[in-house]
Amino acid sequence: MNKVILIGRLTKDPEVKNTASQVTVCRFSVAVDRRFKDQNGQRQTDFINCVAWRQTANFISSYFHKGSRIAVVGSIQTRNYDDNNGQKHYVTEVVVDEAEFVESSGSGSNGSSQGNGGYGSGYGNNNGNGGSFNRSSQERAPADSTAASAPTAPNRQIVPESSGDSFQGSDDDMSLPFPIDDDTGNLSF
Repeated sequence: MNKVILIGRLTKDPEVKNTASQVTVCRFSVAVDRRFKDQNGQRQTDFINCVAWRQTANFISSYFHKGSRIAVVGSIQTRNYDDNNGQKHYVTEVVVDEAEFVESSGSGSNGSSQGNGGYGSGYGNNNGNGGSFNRSSQERAPADSTAASAPTAPNRQIVPESSGDSFQGSDDDMSLPFPIDDDTGNLSF
């Protein structure tokens, strides 16, 4: 399985180009902090090259810029090529399938936003379906609000009233289209 999920900041504005066959491609780099701090108490940062194609490329180039927080889902791809001097170059990059907003549109790239906590339907799969959704942390409902607003069941027992129209006969008086076992009351075949 080859799946990558990254959340970080764009290191510069995305570069958008079209191939000879007019397919849109977007290249960008994401700065991602490592989980743990080093001996000096500093977090190390990895700069990861990414590439997106078609509608995902258009989405990223339209809505993200240098310093924007972004979440991407994709896969790692390696390739190599020879330059004009015959020297071989190796490239490892993330091919982005989906991209999502991580912070509200009103917050800048100064890190003061709390982000939207994972809300968002994203944009991806390079097929044009999907969209983007942005919901700020102020709009989120508390985690236990659904339990507080759920209806409660009645606490009293419901007992049917006895009336004169209730069945007064025996099971033998009924003709059913299927046989019933007299001992257990279950269907018998």
